[in-house]
Amino acid sequence: MQEAFVYEEDLEESFILGGGPGGQKTNKTSSAVRLLHTPSNISIKCGQTRSRQTNRWLARRAIAEAVLEKEQNKKTAEQSRREKVRRQKRRRSRRQKDKMLKDKHERSELKVLRRKVEIED
Repeated sequence: MQEAFVYEEDLEESFILGGGPGGQKTNKTSSAVRLLHTPSNISIKCGQTRSRQTNRWLARRAIAEAVLEKEQNKKTAEQSRREKVRRQKRRRSRRQKDKMLKDKHERSELKVLRRKVEIED
């Protein structure tokens, strides 16, 4: 949690009824944990075991991983944006430029064919 800069004072913890396999005991007790990390607004529900203490530990681990993943995705998006700008600014090779101009010329010839025909009397 220290790596992800997730602190206890940033977490809101609540216990909710569990569900799933485990029988009647799981469904009647509030052993599932819901954690909300307020700065990033990430919410995690963990009810993997019948033990409340184990679920608390698993939920904290999951929230730290989610915060790290969100931060990593933000960095990746920023990197891809920078790469895109770099590619846009890069000069084209002569071959690429000639191909692009040829394609533009062919496209303009198609557009010429769409013009209205003027009829002379």
